[in-house]
Amino acid sequence: QVQLAESGGGSVQAGDSLTISCAASGRTLSTYALGWFRQAPGKEREFVGAISWSGDSTIYSDSVKGRFTLSRDNTKNTGYLQMNSLKPDDTAVYSCAVKIGTSMYVGWTYDYWGRGTQVTVSS
Repeated sequence: QVQLAESGGGSVQAGDSLTISCAASGRTLSTYALGWFRQAPGKEREFVGAISWSGDSTIYSDSVKGRFTLSRDNTKNTGYLQMNSLKPDDTAVYSCAVKIGTSMYVGWTYDYWGRGTQVTVSS
């Protein structure tokens, strides 16, 4: 089993920046792709972005491209989502997910999901 724990969420003002983390623990982890998602109240889960095992490849949804940046530190089994120029529409619970044995993955069938951390952006 793999446990994912997101942290760093909070309440910010529009235009602010925030970085949230995703720490993986549990079974010995080798290669895994890391994805980020968010879900706002009353809305479906939305893909935010994904980062490859090496960190060299990233992909973002159009709604966050140019404002959000993904990174990871495999020595710490931790991924990061840096969010800049936050907007009220970015308010959501942000979750990470991993796909084991895959360098890069974009999809919905991740192997493990975190519970998420709340990000609230006020105008």
